[in-house]
Amino acid sequence: MIYKIYPLLVFLLLSFGKDSKNTIELKKVTTKSIAKVEKLAIDSKIESVYSTLKTNNFSLPELRTFSEALKGFYLLKEKGVVQKDILTLIDFSLSSNTKRLWVIDLTTNTILFQSLVAHGRNTGEEFASTFSNLNSSFKSSLGFYATGEIYQGKHGASLRLDGLERGVNDNARERGVVVHGADYVSESFINNNKRLGRSQGCPALPVELTNKIIEVIKNKSCLYIYHPSRSFAMEEKLIS
Repeated sequence: MIYKIYPLLVFLLLSFGKDSKNTIELKKVTTKSIAKVEKLAIDSKIESVYSTLKTNNFSLPELRTFSEALKGFYLLKEKGVVQKDILTLIDFSLSSNTKRLWVIDLTTNTILFQSLVAHGRNTGEEFASTFSNLNSSFKSSLGFYATGEIYQGKHGASLRLDGLERGVNDNARERGVVVHGADYVSESFINNNKRLGRSQGCPALPVELTNKIIEVIKNKSCLYIYHPSRSFAMEEKLIS
């Protein structure tokens, strides 16, 4: 669709080339038109991906959160910041008693995992509500991450994360915010405490799923933590 519009826009620019004022105004219109067409194309692509997701009997994430995550993924992949066609989406608008983490293979459009995931102890009780990028805050950080390397820590196999948004999560590695397993991330903990356990700011997973998930998402895949309390200006905040 975009390639059909470009020739017309170029023709119009050449036609008005002798009049600098007209040319400037036309360039402004052209830029807006191209941006609008590109946005429509991206939105259409995202809706197509969403509608064709193979669920593997898992539930789908909300289209709004998936759309935001996928737009960021496309930008980061274009920049070379992430390299794998794997997207991990965490929706912190949902209760911690629900499975609010999805791992999606974008090559096959397949949901590989849906899991419980903990937020930081100072981020909220059952629901996540406040977030921080500061050391010792014991709060979760939102936004886009690139996954790093696996190491053996106090929780066993753990996965380092590099925050990609300045002032939002770029202290993740320094803070030790990693993906790890924890026994407080379980249905039994929920049954006994009426809510999931909480971490020191890490997206902690059920012990039985940790190794499987981090093996899939390690080494430069995209992880996105969503919450409706913030708006995301992609081009301005993403670290390239």
